[in-house]
Amino acid sequence: MTHTLVPTRKITRTALLAVLLPLVISGCSEVKRSLGFEKSPPDEFQVVQRAPLSMPPDFKLRPPQPGAARPQEGTTREQARQVITGMRGTTPISQAGRTSGDMVLLKRVGADSIQPDIRILVNKEAQATAEADKSFADQIVFWRKPEPAGAALDPTKETQRLRENQALGKSLSEGETPQIQRRKKAWLEGVFN
Repeated sequence: MTHTLVPTRKITRTALLAVLLPLVISGCSEVKRSLGFEKSPPDEFQVVQRAPLSMPPDFKLRPPQPGAARPQEGTTREQARQVITGMRGTTPISQAGRTSGDMVLLKRVGADSIQPDIRILVNKEAQATAEADKSFADQIVFWRKPEPAGAALDPTKETQRLRENQALGKSLSEGETPQIQRRKKAWLEGVFN
């Protein structure tokens, strides 16, 4: 009887080994890479942005030579400097009250390469950041839209005040500006509408 148990144990061990061996091997990174289970992304430091293709403004231009540098792209160093400093084009610097030394200094620090619409860009980025920071808890707690900032002007009363001041020869800024007074909402007002 012991003679028949030994082959069944060997078969069981062999079957168990055959089942577990692929699981153990699949855990190795080299095996995963060779079987295609692990992705290898491109190196982000080697990726270079190319200038878009476009029709030349003049058909007298000669085609580029194979292997020659593309003049509209510049070198990788110039592209990196442009990305880091943000210098795009040139902006004229006001020369009022400045010496030639001041102008040279301003050009060296990049004052002629400012973006004219930087305030709009900063405002958009700040608004996007503020909206992204709004958490789910804020949305639950502050479920209503906030009241508009500032006081609302009553246009009919203000027009009447301005006409009276003008008729009496008074300054237009004289008198109190009429405002629309908002009434405070009750605690549960607007919850079930």
